[in-house]
Amino acid sequence: MRRTAVTAALLTGALALAGCGSDSAADSKAESKAGSKAEISVSAAYMPQPVSDSMAAGFLTIANKGGTADALTSVTSDIGEVTVHETVDSAMQEVKELPVPAHGELVLKSGGNHLMFEKLKRKPKQGETVSVELHFAQSDPVTVKMPVKSATYTPHSGH
Repeated sequence: MRRTAVTAALLTGALALAGCGSDSAADSKAESKAGSKAEISVSAAYMPQPVSDSMAAGFLTIANKGGTADALTSVTSDIGEVTVHETVDSAMQEVKELPVPAHGELVLKSGGNHLMFEKLKRKPKQGETVSVELHFAQSDPVTVKMPVKSATYTPHSGH
């Protein structure tokens, strides 16, 4: 019994030491690469409750704290088709991608660039959430839970 306990303690100690060694090596590699790749995060996501049975819009802010620019290339959702739109001179048009600058933000907001949900399988109601997956040219996909707000909701932060 005592031998088993000692063996277990030795194995645990060896694993902990091995883990520490490889973790710090991985940490230094990650730190050396930190400024050279995109670091994507998403905030301020919401969908105004759709007034149409077949279309809705979505808004959010994508921040990139990394040193490399990226691009939002597509969006998927289980409630319908999603396209990325830009607004230029009050006219909206579908685009293949929107840039996410290094050390910057891509802001999707009412009256500007936005997500367009079409061919809705169901009409989301205020208080529900809609799940979307954002796809990027360089970064891994990001899943976002988008709360459904009132049709007249306006965020306070301007996003």
